[in-house]
Amino acid sequence: MGNTGGAYTLGQLAQALGAVLEGDSGRVIRGVAPLETAGPDQISFVTHPRYLLPAKTSRAGAFLVGADVKDLPAPLLRAASPQTALIALLKLFHPAPPLAPGTHPSALVAGDSRVHASASVGAYAVIQSRAVVGARARIFPLVYVGEGAEIGEETTVYPQVVIREGVRIGRRVIIHSGAVLGSDGFGYAFDGRVHQKIPQVGGVVIEDDVEIGANVTIDRATLGDTVVRRGTKIDNLVQVAHNVEIGQHAIVVAQSGISGSCRVGNGAVLGGQVGIADHVTIGDGVMLGGQSGVPGDIRAAGQYWGTPARPVAEARRIYGAMPRLPDLLKKVRALERRVRELEGRLGIQSPEGGEVDGG
Repeated sequence: MGNTGGAYTLGQLAQALGAVLEGDSGRVIRGVAPLETAGPDQISFVTHPRYLLPAKTSRAGAFLVGADVKDLPAPLLRAASPQTALIALLKLFHPAPPLAPGTHPSALVAGDSRVHASASVGAYAVIQSRAVVGARARIFPLVYVGEGAEIGEETTVYPQVVIREGVRIGRRVIIHSGAVLGSDGFGYAFDGRVHQKIPQVGGVVIEDDVEIGANVTIDRATLGDTVVRRGTKIDNLVQVAHNVEIGQHAIVVAQSGISGSCRVGNGAVLGGQVGIADHVTIGDGVMLGGQSGVPGDIRAAGQYWGTPARPVAEARRIYGAMPRLPDLLKKVRALERRVRELEGRLGIQSPEGGEVDGG
C-alpha cells in the first residue's frame, strides 16, 4: 500500500486494518492523535465507552471505533477489535526504524563470540567471550553482554542494559534501558559472626516474546535457573529474585517484588507494588491488586487484594470497615460497662477477661 510522507487515505487505512469505512474514502490522514488534540488530518480512537463524550467534541478527521459507536462528527473506521486495530494503526504511522546490520567500530566484540551478520551492534557495546547474538538482533550502544550469554533472533536490547554471563534470552524479546539480567541472587548464611555469601552459580532464562521494562532486575539462580516464560510482560522497576519462575503470558506491573523461589502461574497479573514473600506459589489466572502483600500461596484463579491478600470482595469489606473501627470500639466498651452494671445488679459473676483494647 503506497503513501506519501506518512499519509494514507481512509480507504487505504480501511484496507490495511480490515475495517469497514463509513465516510469519505479519499480523506487523507497524516497521523494518530488523542481525542483532545487531534486535528482534521489525524485519526483518533474510541476503544472504551468512557471516551464517547470527548469524541463528540473532538476535531479529529476520522475515528477508529467498535461495532456500537455512532453519531460522531467525522468518518468512522469500524473494527471488530478496535484495540487490536489501534496497534496496527500505530505501527503503520510509526514503523520501527530499519535495522542496519553490522558492528560499530567502537564496539568491543570478543573474537570467539558469535554475532550473526544480520545483527546490529551499536557503539561502545561489549560482547564478551563465547556470547551469541542471533539473526536480526538489535544491540543498542553501551550494552554489556557477558561471557557465554545468548541473545535470540530479532531481540532488541536498549542502551545500558547489562546481560550477565550465561544468561539465555529467546527470540523477539524486548529489554529496555537499565535492566540488569543475571545479577547475583540475594543469598547469605549467618555463621554467628558474619553473613557468609552463598555462591550464586545458576542462570537466567528468558523465553520468546517477553518484554522487560526499564531498570528491571532479574537475579540469577543459586542453582538451576530463574525463568520467565514466553509472552510475559514486565513493567519498569520490578525485582525478580533468584530461582523464581514466572509462567506464560503473565503481567507484572511496576515496582512489584517477587522473592526467591516463588512460582507465578500462567496468565497471572501482579498490580503495581505487589510484594510476594519467598517460596510462595501464585496460581494460573490469579490477579493481585496494587500494593497487595502475599505471605502465602494463592492457587485458585480470581481477583485478590490487600495485605495479606484476600478475595477482592472480602478485602473491600474489611477496608471499608476500617474507618468505622474507632466508633465501633467506643460502642463495644460502652456495652461492656453496661453488661457489668447489669451483672452487678443481678449478682452474676463476670467471666475471666478484660475490656476490649481501644488502642
